[in-house]
Order: sequence, then C-alpha cells, then structure tokens
Amino acid sequence: MIEPYEANQVRETQAGRVISFGTSSYGYDIRCADEFKIFTNINSAIVDPKNFDDDSFVDLKSDVCIIPPNSFALARTVEYFRIPRNVLTICLGKSTYARCGIIVNVTPLEPEWEGHVTLEFSNTTPLPAKVYANEGIAQVLFLESDEECSVSYRDRGGKYQGQRGVTLPRA
Repeated sequence: MIEPYEANQVRETQAGRVISFGTSSYGYDIRCADEFKIFTNINSAIVDPKNFDDDSFVDLKSDVCIIPPNSFALARTVEYFRIPRNVLTICLGKSTYARCGIIVNVTPLEPEWEGHVTLEFSNTTPLPAKVYANEGIAQVLFLESDEECSVSYRDRGGKYQGQRGVTLPRA
C-alpha cells in the first residue's frame, strides 16, 4: 500500500536527527520529496483552478525549501500510495511544522486512489519558513470500512489517478 514503507518511526538517519517519519501509533508519517513548486506572483497571474498558469510557480529541487512570507509551495511525498477499496485516509500536518506557522494541506485519499500525494505548505507567518525534504511532514490516518465502497476513485476515472511528481490543478 505504501512504497517505500518504513515499518518503524525513524527519528535519526545517517545525516543526523530528522523530523520523524514512518509508522506511528495509528497512522503513517509521510515524507516530503525534494521537488518543490514555490508560488510567485511575478507575472501578476490570477489563481484559477480551472485554468491554472504554471508560470505562477518556480521549480526547485533541493533538500530545503524556503517558502516566502504569507505564501505557499507545493511538493510531493517520497511515498507512493495504493489505497485499498475499503479504506479512506485523512492527512494532517505534523505538530513541529504547525508550531512554526506552516500549515500542511492534503485532501483525503479516496478508496482505490494511487499515486504520489501532492502536498501544499502555507507559510502563515510574516517571515520566510523552511521545509525539509526527506523528513516527516504530515501524518496519514487510515479509516477502514466494514465494507467496500460502491464506487471508488478508480471506478470514477479520477483525474489525479496514478499521479507522479508534483501535480498542479486539473480542470
């Protein structure tokens, strides 16, 4: 269901102490990959989910992403998910980032959805904020139903099915 999967909660790697990731008490702490799209308004574009302008972002591949004050960035998980037909997930940001004014936004992962999860980080502070790649960023909680859903994300042909990399809005 999760690749790569970390069976234990990791708090330290060869690089030293990290924000924890892996299996937790009742969920899984996901990691942020090193691919970022940082929002910029240098082109004075209008944010339109039906007609999104890719020029609104600056691409960055790095171990660290600095999010400008009162702005946001997109990223993706290191992990690739395959959600079973009888499971729905909810994802919440880790307290370490929340205490720094960084909000992690992820929509639920529906039954039979699969892909890299696109993550949105909002920097609510008036200062630049740092996000670390390959470390814990949010926790996924798994809700298992007693029965399978009648129509899954795969059945509906969801537009984000099988997404890889950081995925922008699709109309």
